[in-house]
Amino acid sequence: MKRVVVTGMAGITSLGSDWASIEAHFVAGRSGIRRMDEWDRFTELNTRLAGPIDDFVVPKHWTRKQLRSMSRVSRLAVGAAEQALQDAGLLGNPIIRDGRMGVACGSSTGSTDEIKAFGNMLLNSVADGLNANSYVRMMPHTTAANISIFFGLTGRLIPTSSACTSGSQGIGYAYEAIKFGRLPLMLAGGAEELCPTEAMVFDALYATSLKNDAPHTSPRPYDLGRDGLVIGEGGGMLVLEELEHALARGAHIHAEIVGFGSNADGQHTTRPEVSTMRRAMELALEDAGLGPQAIGYVNGHGTATEQGDIAETLATSELFGKDMPISSQKSFLGHTLGACGALESWFSIEMMNRDRYVPTLNLDEVDPRCGELDYLRGEFRVMHNDYVMNNNFAFGGVNTSLIFRRWS
Repeated sequence: MKRVVVTGMAGITSLGSDWASIEAHFVAGRSGIRRMDEWDRFTELNTRLAGPIDDFVVPKHWTRKQLRSMSRVSRLAVGAAEQALQDAGLLGNPIIRDGRMGVACGSSTGSTDEIKAFGNMLLNSVADGLNANSYVRMMPHTTAANISIFFGLTGRLIPTSSACTSGSQGIGYAYEAIKFGRLPLMLAGGAEELCPTEAMVFDALYATSLKNDAPHTSPRPYDLGRDGLVIGEGGGMLVLEELEHALARGAHIHAEIVGFGSNADGQHTTRPEVSTMRRAMELALEDAGLGPQAIGYVNGHGTATEQGDIAETLATSELFGKDMPISSQKSFLGHTLGACGALESWFSIEMMNRDRYVPTLNLDEVDPRCGELDYLRGEFRVMHNDYVMNNNFAFGGVNTSLIFRRWS
C-alpha cells in the first residue's frame, strides 16, 4: 500500500480565496451570508438567505476557447484546482500531463442555466440559448471533465456527483487510487454554483432558514434556536500525491491522509441514520489503523437542520464520547453542497497545522437532543492534535469520513 499526502490546497469561498482572508473572517465572527434580494421574484420560495461569492472574477489568462465549456460551477472548480496546483509547485509542470495525474471531483449538478435552456426546449419547443457546449456545461461530471481538459490531465477521471459528499468522496476515491498504486498524483475536490433551485429543494422540505432580515444570525448548526440551513457556493481542491513521489521532488507536505470511510444508510433518501453515520467513521478509523482516542477533533457536517444535526452528533458522541471537540464552518459559509467536503478538509488541515480551531458561529445554546460533545463556540480553541476527522453526509444516505494526520 502506498502512503498518500496532501501537497496542494486551495478554495474559493464567499469569505475569500486564501486561508489568511478566510481565517480573518473566522476570527472576527463575520459570515458570508446575506439577503438575496434578487430572489424576491420567486414568490413561493420562503428563504432569502445564501452565501454567494460576489467577487469571483475569471482569471485574465483563461482563453475564450477554454471558457466555452465551463459554466460557473466548473469555473469555480478549475479556479480552485489552478490555485492548488500552484500551491503544490506543479502548475505548468509537464509531469501532470504524462498520465501520472488524474482527477476526482464532483458537484450536486451541472449548470442550472443549461438545464433551464433544455427545459425551455421541452416546454416551448424552441432551442434558444442551446449550442454545442450546452450539454458539457450541464452534465453531472462537468467539473471533473473541465479540470482534466483545462490542465491536460490524462490519468483516471472519477466523477463524484453525490450532493453534499461530492467533495469528500472525490478526496476519498483519489486517496484510494493512489493508495492502491494506480497512479501517483490526483486533483481531488468539489464545487457548487449558487442557484435558487437548490434553495427550493430544502425549502420544500421545510429545512431552510427564514431569518431573512437577520442574515448574520443564521445558519445555527447544533443550536436550539436554529431554523434551517442556508445555501452557499464555492470550490475546493486538494493535490494528493504518493509519499515517495512527493519526497523525490522535494514537495511541501501539508498533511497525510490515513483513513477514508464511506457507506450508505440504505433506509431513506433524506432522513439520516445514526448507526450508518457512526459506521462510516469506524470504517475510516479501521482504514487508518486507529482507535477513536487518536482523533483530537471532528469537523462536523453541521448543516443546521434538525434531523441532520441530531443524528450526526448522536453518532459522533456514541463513538468518541462527550469530550470530543466538534465545530462546523457551514455556520460561516452556508452549505456549499458539492464543495463542502473539500473546503472543510482544507480547513481541517489548516486548523490542525496551526493548533487553532474555528468555533461554530451562532451557537449560543446547544440543542439538548444533540449528542453530548465538546462544542466549540465563542473563541478559537488552541489544541495540538496529530489526527483530525472530517465528516460529510448527503441526501440518498451517503456517508463519508476522512482522517488527516499532522505531517512533521
